[in-house]
Parts: sequence; C-alpha cells; structure tokens
Amino acid sequence: MSWQEQTASYSLPWKPAPHCISFYSGLVPFAPTLPPEVKRSCPSCGPEPGGEEKKGRGNPISVQLFPPELVEHIISFLPVRDVVALGQTCHYFREVCDTEGVWRRICRRLSPRLREQGSGVRPWKRAAILNYTKGLYFQAFGGRRRCLSKSVAPLLAHGYRRFLPTKDHVFILDYVGTLFFFKNALVSSTLGQIQWKRACRYVVLCRGAKDFASDPRCDTVYRKYLYVLATREQLGVAGATGSRACDCVEVYLQSSGQRVFKMTFHHSMSFKQIVLVGQETQRALLLLTEEGKIYSLVVNETQLDQPRSYTVQLALRKVSHCLPHLRVACMASNQSSTVYITDQGGVYFEVHTPGVYRDLFGTLQAFDPLDQQMPLALSLPAKILFCALGYNHLGLVDEFGRIFMQGNNRYGQLGTGDKMDRGEPTQVHYLQRPIALWCGLNHSLVLSQGLDFSKELLGCGCGAGGRLPGWPKGSASFVKLHVKVPLCACSLCSTRECLYMLSSHDIEHHPAYRDLPASRVVGNPEPSPGAGAPQDPGGTAQACEEYLSQIHSCPTLQDRMEKMKEIVGWMPLMAAQKDFFWEALDMLQTAAGGVGEGPPTPDS
Repeated sequence: MSWQEQTASYSLPWKPAPHCISFYSGLVPFAPTLPPEVKRSCPSCGPEPGGEEKKGRGNPISVQLFPPELVEHIISFLPVRDVVALGQTCHYFREVCDTEGVWRRICRRLSPRLREQGSGVRPWKRAAILNYTKGLYFQAFGGRRRCLSKSVAPLLAHGYRRFLPTKDHVFILDYVGTLFFFKNALVSSTLGQIQWKRACRYVVLCRGAKDFASDPRCDTVYRKYLYVLATREQLGVAGATGSRACDCVEVYLQSSGQRVFKMTFHHSMSFKQIVLVGQETQRALLLLTEEGKIYSLVVNETQLDQPRSYTVQLALRKVSHCLPHLRVACMASNQSSTVYITDQGGVYFEVHTPGVYRDLFGTLQAFDPLDQQMPLALSLPAKILFCALGYNHLGLVDEFGRIFMQGNNRYGQLGTGDKMDRGEPTQVHYLQRPIALWCGLNHSLVLSQGLDFSKELLGCGCGAGGRLPGWPKGSASFVKLHVKVPLCACSLCSTRECLYMLSSHDIEHHPAYRDLPASRVVGNPEPSPGAGAPQDPGGTAQACEEYLSQIHSCPTLQDRMEKMKEIVGWMPLMAAQKDFFWEALDMLQTAAGGVGEGPPTPDS
C-alpha cells in the first residue's frame, strides 16, 4: 500500500486533494520527494528562495491553506521524536506541534488503555511524553555480557515515578498510583548462583498507592516484605451513609505478591511518604504527613505472616515533637539512621547506633544511647534539595547544584580524592548539578548531564564485584563508568548483582538549581578595592596545579597514565571529550609498552 493510500484510509474529516498529500510528504525526511508542480512554503519564512526565477514549477502552496484539523491529524502519526524535531523548524509548526489535539492522539496511540490523561497545565502532552520515555534499564555485574538491557513496559503504566528492586523482583509505581509487580526470569549462572536475567512479565499489585518501602539495607536479600502506603475507601460508621477515603499501610510478600498485613488509619490522617528503620523484630515505620509532621509505629516483621489481629500505636516522632515549627519535606533512612530535610532546606539527623554515629561525625561526644531519636542539625551553607543515605556515609545536594559528602571514606566512597573520613559535609568541587545521587554500602553513584545534554554515570569507592563498571580496582574520586545511560534517565539504584536506571521525563519537573553568586564561587575571593576582575574564576588554575602535583608524585609511567585517566574523569568535560582523552591515553600507554589495561571505550 502506498503512503497516499495509507493516509486516505484513516478517518479524516474530509478527503484531501492529491496535491495536499504531496505537499506534506515533502516535509517528512523519510517520505517521497515533492512532485515538480508543488513547492514547499513556510508561512512564517515565506516561499522558497529563488523560486520566482524557476519556471515550470507552479505557484507555491502554503500550509496555512490546509484545515488545521488535517495538519494536526497528519502530524499525530509521526513518532514523538519527529514531532519534537518538526516543532523546531519554524514558528508555525512549533504552535501546531504543541497543540493538545496532536498530543491527545499521540497519547492514545502510545497508551490505548489509558483512560485518564493525568494532571497539570498540559495534561495530554505530559502524559504522552511520560509514556514515550518510560523504561527500566539494568546491567548485570556478573557474566560476560556487559550491556544495558530493558525490561517489559506495561501498557497500563502512566509513566514511571519510583522503583525498588527486591530479592527476586522489581516493583514500579506510576504517576496515577498503580504499583506494578515485575516478575523476573531466573537463570543459573556459571558459578551455580541463581541470577535474574530480565523482567519478563508483570502484574498489577495494587492501585491507589502513594509510596512504598522495604528493608532499607543495600542488600536485597533482606527485603522480604513490601510496605505500601495507599488510600482505600472505607465504609462509614454505623448510622452514616456512603464511604470515606482513609490512608492505610499494606504489607505484601515480595516473593509472591500476597498481602499478609494491613493497617488502617483515621480519615483525618493523610500521609505522603513512608520509610523503614530498625531491625526486623523492632521495625519502625516512619510516616510523613501532608503537613510535614513525622509519625511512627513499631511492627514485628517475624510475626506478620501469622493470622491474627492486634492494634499498633501511632506516635508523633521526636523531631516533630521537639521542633514543632519544622515542616519536613522528605526523608531517607537506612537500618540505623534517618535523615529529615525540611521545606526550608535544613537537614536533621537521627542516628541509633554508636558505630554509625562515629563514622558519620568522627566522634561519640554528643551520642546519647538512651535518647536515640534526638534530631541533630547539620551545618550547611545553603538550602538542601535532596540527599542519598548509605550505610555509613551521606550525600547532599544544595540549591546551587553542589554535592556535599560526609561519613566513612575507607574505600573512597566520598569521592574527595583520598580515603580520609569526613565528620562534616565536604564539597566535591568537580561535580555540579546532578540529576540523581545514590549511596551504597561502600560506593557512591552520580547521574549527571553534560553540556551536550548527554547523560553519564559517575562512581567512586569500592569497585569489587563489578559495581563500578570499567574500574574494577575502584577509585577515590568520581570517574565516568562504562555504562550507556538512557537519554531520559532520572533515577538509579545499585544492588550486589545489578545496576538499575529508571527513565521517565516529566515536562513539569524543571531543574530547581540556582546560579551561584560570583562572590561565593570556590576559588573566586571577594575582589579588593581597586583590584581588577578575578584572574581565576572557579579556581580552575589552582585545580590544574593540584592535578600536576599528583601526576608528578607518581613513581612510574604507568602510574602517571592511570592518574591522568582518573583526572580526566574528574574534569567537567563533555562525554565525547572524555572518551577522546581516554582512548588517546590508552594508545600512548600501549605505544610506551605499558602493561596496565586502561578503561575500555563506551562502545566496547
């Protein structure tokens, strides 16, 4: 069937003339060429230059002569990438390609089962882009295959908002509150261990979910149960008609998806986030309300699978009791500590064990074993937007895009270039404006975007087990990992066996970073009266001198080449530039007879 016959077979509001279809085909790169008697003409740019001098071509035809419904209908059959590219050609096509009618048809084509278009200023465009860019990518650390794979994509999912890998499976929450249960295909590895190969099928675990959590330890073996914060319709009290919405926490077995426990709260309590902290026998559930208050309750996980009913007490957490003026915006936790970030960007710590307290602060001077819930304020120079909490180290990102690390640095997981512990937040100067930050057991990962809008994954710390692809010996500084990052990646997570990246672009989520004032830039001191412009904005020359001194201190040529490769990874260069320098250093090392194997190129 020809392209004209395919277009005519669609339900158009009216039958287009042959010259109309030929005109549109001239705009599409993969369509047939324009016939001799028709010429392209953009209403905002005018006719094609030099057209009056050509004979036998006929009069130019403007796209404005066509009904807008026809233009929108034809454009809606293009792929999303081509619709965006066409909207960048001129002002007219920018307006046409940005109409809700076009994106409504695209959204219904991408997700035919989607009944709700979502919310926001541009609901149909937002919904279409969310479903076009959604994806869960993973790269297994073991085995010979070191490439990124993609799991199945549920047609019912309205974008991907959050994900969590457990012992055997992966759970994903979309933007309308549907929680999906991704079941994995298990295969046997050469070492006799059972590893998952890919997410081969999925089921809907529950609807109306707000948030979910599991065991906060980095090892997924401990994640036996999944706690889901959801909203459910409850029958009214005796004598009342109708039902009312109440928040509840439902507990599911991660292995089978079976619900084993449920806690329902009063209808006046509305929560938005849930995290877990503590041991299995004294598992504390921390619930964040819409008003910014923290409530907690204690559950014994070892008795959840026993069929019985009992009442648990919901109590106000000490951080909200002692500091009632604080409004908590988000929180993060591990097995023995919790971090609270307020709406004003303040950070408060809650540490429950002396060992973790010593790793984080370098001393036990203020630790009180009898009052472990006492919040500790961190001294920071600016408002904090988000954080990542590992076992014994912490990463913070402020409103200017600066990254601060604190805690244990035995494996170089703070990325400061050394292995000295930090008892207070320390800035990593060569990293700025990250998209996502993740702290593991003894390594850290940063998802960043280059000047050419390409995304790359940086890592530091322990590289054992392949957790830092391309750097098996690890690194005390953030270096570029050999992972092909999806274009719309927004969050990441790493387990002992696999690296996960979630892709989903939300047009309403704009970067919240601000430009750092010139007087606060590191290496750019306040100019003295009568002095000229600063000679070294950003401290670039000072950093280069430090790099040269590090290279000079290396005893052998091979060590100097390896140090130079690390320094290239530290520098804020574009991805293509870093790849060029790394490959050039490999060539020089090979020509000099170096025996060390450098990092492979991203295509290898």
